[in-house]
Amino acid sequence: MIVWLNGTHGAGKTTTSRLVQPLIPGSRIFDAEKVGETLMDINPGLPGTDNFQHWPPWRQLVVDTARRVLDYTGGVLVMPMTVLVEQYWREISAGLAHHAIPVRHFVLHADQDTLRARIAAEHPVPSPFRLQYLEPYAEAARTWLHSAAEVVDTTHLTPAQAAMRIAAAVTPAG
Repeated sequence: MIVWLNGTHGAGKTTTSRLVQPLIPGSRIFDAEKVGETLMDINPGLPGTDNFQHWPPWRQLVVDTARRVLDYTGGVLVMPMTVLVEQYWREISAGLAHHAIPVRHFVLHADQDTLRARIAAEHPVPSPFRLQYLEPYAEAARTWLHSAAEVVDTTHLTPAQAAMRIAAAVTPAG
């Protein structure tokens, strides 16, 4: 199974993934951003883009890598990765479904003021990269993302509380 933690920058995906992983037996963290970093290292580079997710190989390689890791290790992959383009999410989720890999898709949500404050707290100078995704996230949340996932509102939750909610949702009681 895959536990996908979606949401914009500042929502707490990376921190929450580190906290949720020990709570789900047999789980590992797979950061799909590393696949994008590998593609960015190709020299000469792939066609220019402002986001590696726009490259079709990224989406295909995320599916293939997750499948192969799960074939090798079994268990659960916890994947913290922002995907705000509905078509890209559909490609990834369809690819995983094609390989019979169940996905629990969570969106870590926080209101815009909370996200701005978190981004500002992370860096002495707020990251323009992180800030530029706030409006696309809000648009995705309004149009498709929140209906395509289980929303965990982190506005008033600590990352540990969010992790416990996610782990409880995916771990059978017993």
